[in-house]
Formats: sequence, C-alpha cells, structure tokens
Amino acid sequence: MKVFLVGEASEHADDLRPHLHDPWEIVELPWSAADSALFDDRIDADDVVVSLRFTRETVAPPFRLLHVPGAGLDRVDFAALSPETMVANVFEHEVPIAEFVLARLLEWEIRAAALQESFGPEAWPSLYRRRVPHGELYGKTLVLIGYGRIGRAIAVRAKAFGVEVVAVDDYAETDAAAHVRPTTDLADLQRRADYVVVACPLTASTAGLVDAAALARMPAHAVLVNVSRAPIVDGHALYEALRDNAIGGAILDVWYRYPGVDDQELAPADDPLWELPNAWCTPHSSAWTTQLPRRRYAVIADNLNRLVAGEELGNLVRPDRVDSSRRSPS
Repeated sequence: MKVFLVGEASEHADDLRPHLHDPWEIVELPWSAADSALFDDRIDADDVVVSLRFTRETVAPPFRLLHVPGAGLDRVDFAALSPETMVANVFEHEVPIAEFVLARLLEWEIRAAALQESFGPEAWPSLYRRRVPHGELYGKTLVLIGYGRIGRAIAVRAKAFGVEVVAVDDYAETDAAAHVRPTTDLADLQRRADYVVVACPLTASTAGLVDAAALARMPAHAVLVNVSRAPIVDGHALYEALRDNAIGGAILDVWYRYPGVDDQELAPADDPLWELPNAWCTPHSSAWTTQLPRRRYAVIADNLNRLVAGEELGNLVRPDRVDSSRRSPS
C-alpha cells in the first residue's frame, strides 16, 4: 500500500509517519501530480492520494481514497475521480482561525500597535495629555455568514468579549454562543452589524453572496472579515466600497487567485485591495500555525489505519459505490 503526498502535503511526511500502524510506503510527488496524469501510472487501486486539489482532463484511474489535507473541496473536480475513489477531508483549523479573527478585531478597535509605536520619553507628556480614545469589542454585533466549525469557534470567543453574535445558516441551530437565523434574514442583519464575518463554504449558491448591494446595506463603520473563500465576496464591489469609505474596513485572508506550480508572478485580485489603508490583508495564513499540520496529519493517519482495518472513515464526503452506507458526519 502506498500513500502519495502531493505538493504541499509532501512536506508533512514526518507529521504522518509516526501515527501509522501499518508500513505504508510514503511517496512524495510535486504539485503537477494534482492537475495532470503524469504520475497516474504509479498509483494503484488500493493506494491513497493526499492533495489539496485534484483535476484531470479525463477520469483518473481508480484509487482507494483521495484525502484532502484541509476542509475546502472547491479545488477537487469530483467528475475527474473514478466512482470507486472515496474522498475525505480534515478540519482542525477552526481554533487558529477563530483566534486570528478575534485578534484582528481587537486590533481594529484598540490599535495597540499604533499606540506602542507612538510611545517614547520625548512625546510622553503630550501623549498622556492628549490620549486618543480607542474602541472596544464589548457591546458590538457580529454577524456570521455560516455556522459550521469555524463559525462556532468564532462565536464562542466573541461572546466571551461581550459581543452579540448572530449567525445565518439554514442547517444549524441556535446555541449558547449565537442566535441562528435563516439566510433570508441576512439583508436585515447586515444593516445593524458592526462586523460581518464570512465563514461559509464556497458553493454555487454562495459565490458572489456579498455583492455591491450587500455591502451598501452595511453601516459606514462596519468591518467585513473574510476567512473562508474570496469569491463569496464580489472583489470589485468590495474595492469600491473600501475606496469610497462606504464601509469602515475589511480584514482579508483569502484571495481570488493563487500561485500555480511554477510560482509565477500573480496578483491576488484584480483590484489592489492591499493598497487601501482600510483593508488589512494577509496571505491566507489565519489557520497556518505550527501545530495545525501535526493535528491534521494525525487525523489523516487515523483514517489510513481505519482503511486498513476495514473500519468506517471519519470526515468522509464521498463514499465509494461499493459501500454506499457510509456518509460524511454533519
């Protein structure tokens, strides 16, 4: 049995190997293996491929399992997979993303970095006498678009700061951290939101969900946070809203274009959002902690152990046609 680690996954063989019960042969492949059939003749029917994306011009030969080492499935072309190939994903990223969101919102309100930068003995008397008030999270309203693992982790932490949290989700239920309402209520909620956080998956129905009209409904001081997928927000409409100060700002960690295998120069969006002072931009790093790969590859290893033992896999999003009773956990 072989497990093929493709692209970025090939950097984590040492995170995977200690958790495996059986002597899997670990094969590292370049990013090109995700999008071409160049290495397909090396992959057998009982093997596993670990890759963030998978596309082919024709249907790939059957292999046992495609394990995505992340949660998002929008870069997997399911039609390119043999019907015999199962697909699973992995989470473990909700805690660092939630910490990132709260850290960014706290900094948006407090501006502690600017206070620290301005401090010094020469300016001390005037700094003290002319202290500029800063904001606070307490009492603000946060609207979450999506209430899955990430949304719930954000809600728990925001509530601890005294934030009112309302989530829109057609499948989740109200809990101690957030009041959940249907997505049809989003327009009304945006009108009273201090922060709108995008935490839903990218699907045909969510692409462009936050468009010019949605941004226009937000108060002039409100902040949009996107830690999910960039195309859920209309990029040009967002640029215009920020440029014209129609909304207070945006915190953006996800982008419209990503580098390919050759690391060519590539702008992350059509409009230079990163040039605007009210856009805080980071390189899709909100979840990327030192601990995250260790947790994720331990989960992947557990699934490989289950595969060998004939047990049900966790986080299964597409079962094989032989065992159609398997379903992805909610």
